Amino acid sequence: MTEWLIDLMEALGAPGAGIAIALENLFPPLPSEVILPLAGFTASQGEMNLLAVLLWTTAGSVAGALALYWVGALLGRERTLALAARIPLVKVSDITKTEAWFLKHGRKTVFFGRMIPIFRSLISIPAGVERMPLITFTLLTTAGSLIWNTLFVLAGWALGRNWSVVETYVGMGTNAVIAVVLLAVAIFVGVRVAERRKGRHALRD
Repeated sequence: MTEWLIDLMEALGAPGAGIAIALENLFPPLPSEVILPLAGFTASQGEMNLLAVLLWTTAGSVAGALALYWVGALLGRERTLALAARIPLVKVSDITKTEAWFLKHGRKTVFFGRMIPIFRSLISIPAGVERMPLITFTLLTTAGSLIWNTLFVLAGWALGRNWSVVETYVGMGTNAVIAVVLLAVAIFVGVRVAERRKGRHALRD
């Protein structure tokens, strides 16, 4: 991964870092906590301009987010509900409640979601499904991404050759987020299974 990123930035400079971040939005397994600090370190060595790195990585974040936004927009509400109805243990009412929550808190979700590992990519899809005004979505995504990218690029700049330390600590945070999500999913499935069992018992009685 690191060698590929170095080759990309050596070949294209700051735009290469932007392309890497755009791909990270589309394919979350590509970690921004590796790309951004490495870009910062490379800039600290004088091989790239720091401001250009910040601008290109933010542009990459917005480009990737917009691609996923349009996936959600093209999928649309009706198709999303139809797909949800076919998923075991998922109720259409769950989706409509989520929809109502997003309509109420959508702006905060898009802005702060850009700073949460994994969700920073996924949050663009419901924004597209709900057709959040494109200008609003773009501005919030740009602001959230600029903050996230600046923190990590500057960390790589400040740490120099120890830039990989950032990945270690953020990786711990990412694992914590994943653990919380898995716990929430387990609780959700447990509740749904219990409800189905109660419903079967009620029908028998």
